[in-house]
Amino acid sequence: MSNEVPVLSVRNLDVSLPHKAGRVHPVRDVSFDIHRGETVCIVGESGCGKSMSAMAILNLLPPGAERRAGEIAFLGEDILNASEKRLRDIRGNRIGMVFQEPLTALNPSLTIGEQLMEVFRRHRPAQQHLARARAEDMLLQVGIPDPKERMAQYPYQLSGGLRQRVVIAIALMCEPAMIIADEPTTALDVTIQAQILRLLIDLKERFGLALLLITHDLAVASRVADRIVVMYAGEVVEQAPTQAFFAHPNHPYARGLLGCLPSASGDGSGNKLQVIPGTVPSLIGEMQGCAFFERCSESEPSCRTRIPLRDIGHGSVRCLHGQAYEATP
Repeated sequence: MSNEVPVLSVRNLDVSLPHKAGRVHPVRDVSFDIHRGETVCIVGESGCGKSMSAMAILNLLPPGAERRAGEIAFLGEDILNASEKRLRDIRGNRIGMVFQEPLTALNPSLTIGEQLMEVFRRHRPAQQHLARARAEDMLLQVGIPDPKERMAQYPYQLSGGLRQRVVIAIALMCEPAMIIADEPTTALDVTIQAQILRLLIDLKERFGLALLLITHDLAVASRVADRIVVMYAGEVVEQAPTQAFFAHPNHPYARGLLGCLPSASGDGSGNKLQVIPGTVPSLIGEMQGCAFFERCSESEPSCRTRIPLRDIGHGSVRCLHGQAYEATP
């Protein structure tokens, strides 16, 4: 895998936003790769920069936002400096998006069929009957029966689970090389969440996609990810293959996250959940040293200096105390 061109390569991504007290930096020095057929999960608590990082890849940022990076490359093509016209050609075409709230992602005034066909006609100029045939096929591919009937319905007429399947179908209409799924199961109940996750993984394997999945749920990441990217206060603090990460998390924040998970042992031991003390630092202005310094039991004076994300064999960590991962099968 390391010898092939990544589907997506991001290096040193920064995003800043205007604020009355100065610039807010929700994304700082973010770097990662995704290869064909791979599922990468970006995890972390709310506000850590997961969604903003994903939106910055395609420059879908709010007014006033500034994006800087060393590189953003899609299948070897520089999209950091691409024109807005070129980005429109890529969005929804070569990179599909699945948003976390399907009811707001879909247009309430258009039928399901119109929204599916609109994407196809935008990127694949075709006759109406060809676009309709493709839309009906995609509804079947994502597990929605009676596609002709569903095509005539509006979003409010569908359940949350069906709406999310429609959003996934829209993302797949033009046979993308990659899907970005931003908290795609947040608004769904547990049973439907599991169905949507299984669907995404099945489609990824069926079509050979790269999948970037954003989630705050480590249990979800453990089931579906090939590789974990942990973010804290806008920074990537650890990356590792999933098995290695859950067996031996390196960064103190990553260990704290795992310690906050309830045990599924069911042994009645009654062990209390761990708590990460302190609060997330302000993201206004430049940050000095480790963002986790004030909350870390292992901090030392040298942590006040800038700490780069450093390679530790099969992963990387932004910590002075990280140890090499062992090879995983």
